[in-house]
Amino acid sequence: MSVEYLVKISKPMLEGAGTTISLFLIAIALSVPLGFLFTLMSRSRFKLVAGFAHTYIYIMRGTPLTLQLLFFCFGLPMLPVIGEFLVMDRFVAACLGFVLNYAAYFAEIFRGGLLSIDKGQHEAAQVLGLSRWQATVKVIMPQMFRVALPSVANESITLVKDTALLYAVAVPELLHYTLTAVNRDFNLTPFVVAGVIYLMMTLALTLFFKFLEKKFKYE
Repeated sequence: MSVEYLVKISKPMLEGAGTTISLFLIAIALSVPLGFLFTLMSRSRFKLVAGFAHTYIYIMRGTPLTLQLLFFCFGLPMLPVIGEFLVMDRFVAACLGFVLNYAAYFAEIFRGGLLSIDKGQHEAAQVLGLSRWQATVKVIMPQMFRVALPSVANESITLVKDTALLYAVAVPELLHYTLTAVNRDFNLTPFVVAGVIYLMMTLALTLFFKFLEKKFKYE
């Protein structure tokens, strides 16, 4: 394994890692707030709204992410009447699939966080004269995020690794360039390099969430 070979394979693999990071950032930025929205919907007093949220979460968590990606990338354009209007770039379609899938998981994480909050917190907020919205934003949500943070961190790390599923829908990312190098050169070194890149990304996430946990702990 020479330095020249490492440089040769690292350039395209780092480009693929850029796609991986882009997908992760888009997915995490959109799926977290969407997941919280579904958490609120699932707790709605309106049965139709709550039923829709529960059904959505069940479907998205109960079917493989790979199947969902294949549907968004190749299935949507095949729908009768509206299919021609749903043709998207594969990366965009994959982002949609990841966002909708992970929103369901984050919704369950946030639901667990809300359930861990003692009912006395709601009553205390009412005694202080806070409206239901004010109590949720200023009292309940900070405590919920503190409880849910370790699970959110774990799910975020899983998201980084799941980005490798882009390979299944022919979006060139880190794994795509890794396998291309392995098949071309009949060399296992690209697997090692890819593993190191994934470990660096997950390490950065781990350190970030540890920082957040310490910050929430002392607030």
